[in-house]
Amino acid sequence: MLSIGEFSRISKVSTKTLRYYAEIGLLLPDEINPKSGYRYYSIDQLETMLFINRLKSYRVSLEEIKKILESEESQDELLYLALTRKKKEIEKQMQEFQKNLGQLNEDLSNLKQGKSIMSYLENIDIQLVEIPMMYLLSIRKLVHECDFAEEYGNCFGQLFREIADERLTMLAPPMVLFHSAEFSPYGLDTEFAIPVKEYVTGTRDFYPGLCLKTVLYGSYSDLSSVYTKQREWAEKEDYESSDALYEVYVTDPSQISEESELITEIYYPVRKKV
Repeated sequence: MLSIGEFSRISKVSTKTLRYYAEIGLLLPDEINPKSGYRYYSIDQLETMLFINRLKSYRVSLEEIKKILESEESQDELLYLALTRKKKEIEKQMQEFQKNLGQLNEDLSNLKQGKSIMSYLENIDIQLVEIPMMYLLSIRKLVHECDFAEEYGNCFGQLFREIADERLTMLAPPMVLFHSAEFSPYGLDTEFAIPVKEYVTGTRDFYPGLCLKTVLYGSYSDLSSVYTKQREWAEKEDYESSDALYEVYVTDPSQISEESELITEIYYPVRKKV
């Protein structure tokens, strides 16, 4: 048997943490002296502690580690699922770090050349285009930013089923219209829509008219840069907003393996200021 101090020294886990693990039922002492209250751990528990530390290094929550340890029959299955999920999370983080590193190198290069790190905005192309009237089959609701991806899947899944059931003709890729003029704690007024050929129950007219159009190749995180550039262009050329800004998703985000493969068209309906 090992005292809590010895166990702490060997496992490199503080006695305070060991007491907390016992409190939440993650790793209980093998024996507690009823008179002194001293805690003792078995040699076998050292390997359990190594197992816990290994999963913690993958950022698996203590609650999930506890479930894995308690599920003797399905332990391997739960462990595989947890590690697979963490692998995907780490891969995503690595992609984000790689992108940040690329941006950092580009910024350093620009600074060495005496350029602003915001000079990338100059490469955002803006076209003034006329968009004809279209029929939209849509779902409009308040959506919190953190729920957007889930709502995107749910709403477009529902719309695609309706198109199939009603045998409608889809004329363009899915699009999302943002009707909110400002941030709201209740969510953004968001409309998930698909242009269709037929005018039936559930569809509506949408005539964007004159729009600023930009095509974005790559991550959705760059959308705010496009919004900024479009607003600057509109202000400089004496235009103002005339309708909801909308995005057309040329590529299906669920069907691509790299963010660099994403293609998004951003439309900002405008009119000349009076």
